[in-house]
Amino acid sequence: MKISNILISQPAPQTSNPYTDLITKHKVNIDFLPFFKVEPLNAKEFRAQKINILDFTAIVFTAKTTIDAFFKLCEELRITVPETMKYFCNSEATAVYLQKHIVFRKRKIFYGNGTTASIIDTIGSKHKDEKFLIAATADNLKGDLHKLFSKTKFKFESAAFVKTIYSDLKEIDLSKYQIAVFYSPSDVKSLLENFPEFQQNGLQIATFGPAAAKAVTAAGLNADITAPTPEAPSIAKALMLHLQKENK
Repeated sequence: MKISNILISQPAPQTSNPYTDLITKHKVNIDFLPFFKVEPLNAKEFRAQKINILDFTAIVFTAKTTIDAFFKLCEELRITVPETMKYFCNSEATAVYLQKHIVFRKRKIFYGNGTTASIIDTIGSKHKDEKFLIAATADNLKGDLHKLFSKTKFKFESAAFVKTIYSDLKEIDLSKYQIAVFYSPSDVKSLLENFPEFQQNGLQIATFGPAAAKAVTAAGLNADITAPTPEAPSIAKALMLHLQKENK
């Protein structure tokens, strides 16, 4: 099947574009369209959860969006986060982002290797007596991280700090695309929200990360192209390898 149009469920790159070679070499058109956006909860929405941030001694972050939302809410609610608060992050990149809001070197910050399970390993026995607050998304309040914590003896609760707003995609003609790229389970949810009767009908789906691939399979669809892999650490590389086969 000749590939001529690709839909990527992300905003268009603002700086260097890893897809330039794809477009030039294989003469394909790539449309960038975010399938959803993440917005912080307001103070009223957060209060409805009956969560008191100061009841906890440690906060768990897995995304920059929840970090921004957490500190924004603390400001709105006039909460001064104590310097004794500990921060546990899924990766170094997430942890480093904390310095946008706090003095990094003066705080107790710990991070894993990028996986959800690594947060549990980072806590280990040394920090097991903390009371943890997991900063989550409203539509994934009891996701994989919550389930992992449930298997431990840690004292914890999950609270939503951000919510997912699905884009209106109903005017999009999906039939013009041969490949659609998804990065998140929310991309798949947005697709099905907009097109409840969606049938794959030959559309090839590319996914980045196991969560997106799992969501595609759970929706009864097929993930034809997956990344990262040793051969294709990025979606751009995975698409390049795929097009080299398909567009011969």
